[in-house]
Amino acid sequence: MSEAPIRVLIADDQRVVREGLSMLIGLINDVEVVGTASDGLEAIELVRSARPDVVLMDLRMPRMDGAQATRQIRDAFADTQVLVLTTYADDESLFPALQAGARGYLTKDASAEEIEQAIRALAAGRTHLDPSVQQRLVAAIVDASNIPRAESPELPDGLTPREAEVLKLIAAGLSNAEIAEALVVSSATVKTHVNRIFYKTGARDRAQAVRYAYQHAIA
Repeated sequence: MSEAPIRVLIADDQRVVREGLSMLIGLINDVEVVGTASDGLEAIELVRSARPDVVLMDLRMPRMDGAQATRQIRDAFADTQVLVLTTYADDESLFPALQAGARGYLTKDASAEEIEQAIRALAAGRTHLDPSVQQRLVAAIVDASNIPRAESPELPDGLTPREAEVLKLIAAGLSNAEIAEALVVSSATVKTHVNRIFYKTGARDRAQAVRYAYQHAIA
């Protein structure tokens, strides 16, 4: 018995984009488009009725923008993941979308293969970020970790500040090798941190660690 197809909803205010994405996604095996929305409010209504696994979300739309819609969808429908697909990759677009709960971020010059990879990753509980977006996110995390704080916030489950930093990078979709490069440490050191993170958080894999990070506002 074959698995159920991945259900995808497309939200974009441009009809030509909605139709083009519908055609493209319709060609992917085991993925089906269950609806299209022209703005954030319509996207929320369709998520409620169609219960998609993944929403492809534009950011700048009338009535309600993509970041606001993402936050409401993630608050009300925990099983629905949001993949931002937008023309814009500036910090003013990127960070509000991720803070709202988007787990993927691609620009509209992404290839069909990249879009398919992102849809499958999010449906499986992983993150997927455009490489340039990932680099900026890592830079922001690392820069923030280097800012002296008078009082460090208490971390859950005995996580150390370095473990929290590694967990943020896991949530950003980085591999152990990429984390080692970003933090200028060895891969063995990163592996040790990851194992300790899994032990302390009770996570069995990276997907559960990512979920923990967002649940505890670490990501």
